[in-house]
Amino acid sequence: MNINSDDYYGDNRITTALLLAAGTGSRLFPLTKSSPKCLTLVNEKSILDRLVNNLKKQGFKRLVIVTGYQKECIMDYLGSKSGDLSIEYIYSPLFRTTNNIYSLWMARHIINEPFVLFESDLVLNTSLLNDMVYPDRMAVALMQPWLNGTTVSLSSTNQVTQFQKGTSETYTDIRYKTVNIYSFSLSSWKVIVERLNQYILDGKVNCYYETVFSEMVDNKSLTFESVSFDHKPWYEIDTIHDLAEAEKLFPMELKKRTRLEPANV
Repeated sequence: MNINSDDYYGDNRITTALLLAAGTGSRLFPLTKSSPKCLTLVNEKSILDRLVNNLKKQGFKRLVIVTGYQKECIMDYLGSKSGDLSIEYIYSPLFRTTNNIYSLWMARHIINEPFVLFESDLVLNTSLLNDMVYPDRMAVALMQPWLNGTTVSLSSTNQVTQFQKGTSETYTDIRYKTVNIYSFSLSSWKVIVERLNQYILDGKVNCYYETVFSEMVDNKSLTFESVSFDHKPWYEIDTIHDLAEAEKLFPMELKKRTRLEPANV
């Protein structure tokens, strides 16, 4: 059997995560006045704490974080290791004038293996990642009236066929909300980096990375298998209202569990 070394990684289970956490989280102000969004508490447990614990339970070994706003807070909180999870940082000095396409581009040299991409405003149950730790997948949920943002259409075999920009207009086809968790094989990542390089060279630093993914899906240079997050607890926290809703889904734990290990610096 011939195995493409670009795509083969152990048993094909991904153990590297990339977290984009450079933004100012302005819509959560004043909670983000002196700390990044990912350290916002959801029932006394930060978004970042929840993610790191989820990654460790799923067997991840490496976490790369793109920082920007209040980067010292994240680095002091996590250090360089949590259990078996090693933690590395990339600082994006242009975080105030760029968007997540630039943050993703910042990781082009430090990541050279399959990985799962996360945004820093998501809370979710560990079990939701069970099907996301394999290459070239995208988390989606059936569009609901209270959701907003980028949507996608799916084929009968659950392949992503098209991205659509967020709209308040009615539509007749079935659409799915992007949950902003993606997994990539190394070969997919290499092609994405080529496209990202062109965008940055052209000065398009304020785009969302979904713009690149959309173009690549359209020209069939990138494929995603969808993973359904329907009827399962997850929430994207952008505003104070979002935070209140997330706290309903993730109630305070009745008994105290082990916190993150002390930072090893």
